[in-house]
Amino acid sequence: MTLLIAGLALWYAGHFFKRLAPGVRDGMGNAGKGVAAVLILGGLVAMIMGYRGSDFIPVYDPPFWGVHLTNALMFFVIFLFGLGSSKSPLRSKMRHPMLTGTLLWALSHLLVNGDLHSVILFGGIAVWAVLEMIVINAKEPVYHRFEGGSKAGTVRLAVISVVLYGIIAAIHTWLGVWPFPG
Repeated sequence: MTLLIAGLALWYAGHFFKRLAPGVRDGMGNAGKGVAAVLILGGLVAMIMGYRGSDFIPVYDPPFWGVHLTNALMFFVIFLFGLGSSKSPLRSKMRHPMLTGTLLWALSHLLVNGDLHSVILFGGIAVWAVLEMIVINAKEPVYHRFEGGSKAGTVRLAVISVVLYGIIAAIHTWLGVWPFPG
């Protein structure tokens, strides 16, 4: 559990480095980006190892319908992740599509995992996503909306999202976590 919490701390530090200490990071040049990347990657590895190595300690019983809702929401999570870099006009409708997708990912996983290490991991990532949006909005109050895009960009994003959904489901299955009911 300690490794999981340390991983979350590294994740937070790496992501907030740019927003909370911009002078320090900018003063480091490309090394500042490297430090942030190492913190984030180290945090990710520690979170995965800490999560997989933690004992199962039940906290609550997930609702029986949680798996159905999670599976439906995961398509939108993938779509939102891609939206931030897409050529879809929908991109102009949301300031933080990737962070919103991350929040939705974390909350949906709490619908199917009621153990302590899941609450720490997914709850910690959900809190981070909300805090990140708050900090970005405070540091950069002017939002420059994306202009342009096309219906073809939206269709391409949807097709890529479906393909990635299948790949992610296959990876979950390969790791021994069957993501579908039954």
